[in-house]
Amino acid sequence: MRKLIPFSFLWAFVAATPAYAQGTSQERSDCMGDAMRFCSSDIPFVDEIESCLQQNIARLSPACRREFAPTQSTKLREEHFQ
Repeated sequence: MRKLIPFSFLWAFVAATPAYAQGTSQERSDCMGDAMRFCSSDIPFVDEIESCLQQNIARLSPACRREFAPTQSTKLREEHFQ
């Protein structure tokens, strides 16, 4: 029984990792709508999406603009579009 306890802790960590890697729902969504609206042909390639968002910066939602403006990058990841 003692050998199962560490394994169960490890399993809980591994099972939670993919959800954690995607960030919170807010982190996934700030630019998700704008990416779908303006850059759908670039999905799921985040570098291309960010380039497209830069070209459409004046048209971005306020939330996406706040996320994108300081570093010219987003919290979007390719796995967010799968």
